[in-house]
Amino acid sequence: MESQNLKKLGLKATLPRLRILQLLENSPHRHKSAEDVYKALLEVGEDVGLATVYRVLTQFEGAGLVIRHHFENGISVFELDEGHHHDHLLCVKCGSIIEFFDEAIEQRQRAIAQQHHFDMTDHCLHIYGICPNCQKEEP
Repeated sequence: MESQNLKKLGLKATLPRLRILQLLENSPHRHKSAEDVYKALLEVGEDVGLATVYRVLTQFEGAGLVIRHHFENGISVFELDEGHHHDHLLCVKCGSIIEFFDEAIEQRQRAIAQQHHFDMTDHCLHIYGICPNCQKEEP
């Protein structure tokens, strides 16, 4: 996303915003905490404070650029909103997050909402467990 796109969202294209956006776009890990973003910026020599990272991510959330997830580990993570729905598997040991989409689950959720005459506007599904890597490490 370029600076023009930030301007379309009502955000000035400041250097911290551009750096944070580039980091989110280019990271192999889609879900990042503010602390993850801050550490990654430090690693590449960017002089951006943690408070600035929090502020920018909150601004991105308000503009609809990122989605904030509050998982049960108590840490908020952010991911770019790419316009498609998905759910999450979360490892309770290492914190890894796997995205998935299953049409049968989606259909069942819509049917349940309809059975209860509920006008569903949004939903999320988080499945907590232990990932294959952590299972290998268990005695």
